[in-house]
Amino acid sequence: MSSSSSSSLSSQTLKIGLVGFGNFGQFLAKTIVKQGHTIRATSRTDYSQLCDELGISFFRDALAFVEADNDVILICTSIVSLSEVLNSMPLRHLKRRTLFVDVLSVKEHARNLLLQVLPEQMDVLCTHPMFGPESGKNGWIGLSFMYDKVRVRDELTCLSFLRIFETEGCRMMEMSCEEHDKQAARSQFLSHVIGRILSEMGIESTSINTKSFETLLKLKESSTNDSFDLFSGLFTHNRFAQQEIETTMLPPMMQLMTLEHSFERVKQKLPKRMNGEQNHHQSNHGRDSC
Repeated sequence: MSSSSSSSLSSQTLKIGLVGFGNFGQFLAKTIVKQGHTIRATSRTDYSQLCDELGISFFRDALAFVEADNDVILICTSIVSLSEVLNSMPLRHLKRRTLFVDVLSVKEHARNLLLQVLPEQMDVLCTHPMFGPESGKNGWIGLSFMYDKVRVRDELTCLSFLRIFETEGCRMMEMSCEEHDKQAARSQFLSHVIGRILSEMGIESTSINTKSFETLLKLKESSTNDSFDLFSGLFTHNRFAQQEIETTMLPPMMQLMTLEHSFERVKQKLPKRMNGEQNHHQSNHGRDSC
């Protein structure tokens, strides 16, 4: 994005309809409102009281929400509920071209659904803020924000939306949905699976934590703070999540077996080393006795 384009859009405000006012939706909304944009929210849960406190209009009725003349409709639902949410919206009542933006952790799935369900005149911007309420609690400076202009004709509205994240200091990364899913598949698999394994192991902080152990504790905490729907959706709806490190296609269960096998190999090395040291000690002891 050029500096001239950015500066020309710095004072433009948007009317943003936010679908899904859970933890992540609330996290984004607080910063968006702070920048002076107007937000109207809708969600399965009644968040009217919280919205009142944040200066946000809350809509219980989907039709009223769709007819609220939004410049942008920001989709903050879970991966697994996206199809149901989109198909439940009375999209034929949209009054004008609107930019639909998703923030899901898988991009091809979101892109395909948006293109399938939305009227052709609607614009589509697929994004993934590579941070959340925990990693972004002290600001967004230097945090990555991926986006793909899938179908954008109203450049002014699109650039104005992207400006929200650029203003906060995000590292703006334009990338295709396909490339995002390729890169994200294995890194997300490892972090979420290992984090949940650590949780099942019940690891807890000690009085003599090393820096490495602190990293493991943070990984456990961040993984389990995310919903299981996210964990499941990352692989059910990312075709590249079935790739092994050598890019060999494997089903998710085989990946879990590969991880288990790797763990067993590590376990086997420990007694081998212990036996080797014992044999070495016994050999030296025998020579000393001669």
